[in-house]
Amino acid sequence: MKIGNLDLGNRPVLLAPMEDVTDIGFRLLCRRLGASMVYSEFVAADALVRMVNKSLEKLTVCEAERPVAIQIYGKDPVAMRDAAQIVVERAHPDVLDINFGCPVKRVAGKGAGAGLLQNVPLMLQIARAVAEAVDVPVTAKTRLGWDEGHKIIVPLAEQLQDCGLQALTIHGRTRSQMYTGEADWSLIGEVKRNPRMRIPIIGNGDITQAQGAVDAFDRYGVDAVMIGRATFGRPWIFKEVHDALHGEGHDVDTVVPSRFAPMSADWKLDVLKEQVRQSVERIGEYRGILHIRRHLAASPLFKGIANFRPTRIAMLRAETVGELFDIMERVRPLLVLGQDEAPGPA
Repeated sequence: MKIGNLDLGNRPVLLAPMEDVTDIGFRLLCRRLGASMVYSEFVAADALVRMVNKSLEKLTVCEAERPVAIQIYGKDPVAMRDAAQIVVERAHPDVLDINFGCPVKRVAGKGAGAGLLQNVPLMLQIARAVAEAVDVPVTAKTRLGWDEGHKIIVPLAEQLQDCGLQALTIHGRTRSQMYTGEADWSLIGEVKRNPRMRIPIIGNGDITQAQGAVDAFDRYGVDAVMIGRATFGRPWIFKEVHDALHGEGHDVDTVVPSRFAPMSADWKLDVLKEQVRQSVERIGEYRGILHIRRHLAASPLFKGIANFRPTRIAMLRAETVGELFDIMERVRPLLVLGQDEAPGPA
């Protein structure tokens, strides 16, 4: 699959942009585990134009994570154009992505993100302004429509293509669904089958297992799939999917400090520990551990261990790397099926 001149290979699998999740450390880890391309957290165009340091920091990119996309959002075409130029000048991303799909109230409620699904002319104006302003491929991520009665994605996809976008990611839900219910891939497939569509279509929504990615390619014909929330506490999902699509061990760098075989429970625990290390190295011990807690809380690695709740609480309360790793190492013997119960906190 190509986005402009960027070749992502056959059946690529992408890391979705997620606020407070897809920082540079997590992106690097997911790339090493098989993600074909990674996306930044979304960045507010208005903040970039005002040169807000916190937003500018989100533009930090390293060569090892490429190809990488930077995603911006906003509702003013001029600010979006100017922000796009700032992103390209400072970060030199391989792709610039526009957020037309964020459903949260503080974004969509103010007319940005998925809010633009209620103002298609403005959405198209923004897409055209950004596409004309920069010399890197411009793409967008959106949803099926605002609500059940307004699923407009099939004609909208054509209109966005005509604005100069070079790929389109579609999340198979409406804004009103937020993240509830099941993603509807039938309309994603309909967009892909539209003979007038020339740009790649990337499917997103409910890819939680390797077989789900295989089915997305086989049943709906998408050019790529994007995985979001299923990566929480499970960055190795990219290796799972990659192995299902291309065969085990094919062209994936799984160099994570571990003496255990890839995909074993012990190896997965070491992956989580590596994620902790990267977070701490980037933003300090206290903030780094705080940042990683959602991944530890969500990780399926610990599911099935009896009486695990006190240990989970202890992990989430740990304030030093030493304390956290001690707890994780006490869990290691219980990762094999058949163990009785988790140890209590020390």
